[in-house]
Amino acid sequence: MKPTTLAEARALIDDLDRQVQGLISERARVAEAVRDIKARSGADGDHYRPAREAEVLRRAMERNKGPISDEVMARLMREIMSACLALESPLTVAYLGPEGTYTQEAVYKHFGHSVEARAKRAIDEIFRDVDSGETAYGVVPVENSIGGIVSNTLDELATANLSICGEVLLPVHHHLMAKVERIDQVKVIFSHAQSLAQCRHWLDATLPNASQAVVSSNGAAAQQVSESGIGAAIASKAAAELYGLNVLASNIEDDPSNTTRFLIIGRKLSDPTGRDKTSLVFSAQKGSPGALFELLAPFAKAGINLTKLESRPSRRAAWDYNFYIDFDGHCEDSAIKPVLEEIRRHAALFRVLGSYPQAVI
Repeated sequence: MKPTTLAEARALIDDLDRQVQGLISERARVAEAVRDIKARSGADGDHYRPAREAEVLRRAMERNKGPISDEVMARLMREIMSACLALESPLTVAYLGPEGTYTQEAVYKHFGHSVEARAKRAIDEIFRDVDSGETAYGVVPVENSIGGIVSNTLDELATANLSICGEVLLPVHHHLMAKVERIDQVKVIFSHAQSLAQCRHWLDATLPNASQAVVSSNGAAAQQVSESGIGAAIASKAAAELYGLNVLASNIEDDPSNTTRFLIIGRKLSDPTGRDKTSLVFSAQKGSPGALFELLAPFAKAGINLTKLESRPSRRAAWDYNFYIDFDGHCEDSAIKPVLEEIRRHAALFRVLGSYPQAVI
């Protein structure tokens, strides 16, 4: 029934709220039962399953009839899933800190707010924590649509005994913040190197005489400016609120479509979902003409879509490189397995870094 008065509308909303709350509680009780079932079967306590969660979110979006957007519906479902998963087993996730970084935002976008997010000082520390079991998963930035790759992440992936089990695409909007109240009072700007590069044209036009100082993260920049009162930081609006800074200018990135891609790293492989992505690293036989072409050709022959190709120094010898590739599909797909085997036979180095669900929201 469609309400015709404000009183009727409020009464109907109250009734619907009771129903929604009851169903959420019932879902939580089922999650507790799942925990007990898995415990009896000898499960290790890590109940997060990337493939299953991606499937649930996609179904929520497919069922959605509006007026709430598909993404908002998926975000609501994400938080319900996060709260229920916490009843099964509290999830610990390492991220590039301090608080207020975009990496922390990526944690909450992917896992929901019921996880225990632990700030780390550097990307290599995140890898070590996950590898040692100190945290169950880690979130690391890997590339930006403007600034390109995050080289530290690629270098760690080449040697870490971990798997990529998910990805997060986070629209990034930069804000200039400080203790001072006027933009003309800013003499030095602190931020991560990538953020400075993403705002280069705006900075050149607006603050051409201000010096720029690179720090480990945007959150660290905001924290430093808050504690010292010196200069300004480029960071997220959440960082401005967290560290009590005045936002002097908003959305200063040069490209409004600015997006950062993050990877979820863990110690388990993700099952196929039908909408997956695979990342791998390989190196060609040095000094062999056409060696790189020989390694890439099988993808074209099999009709497999490559979505990224990057090179990084291998650190084995001068002018020797590792190549990082992303492509659509899962390493266990029947059409992809023979392609990977062919590449493995001809590569000097070959390693699948992970197959994982493509970002849902």
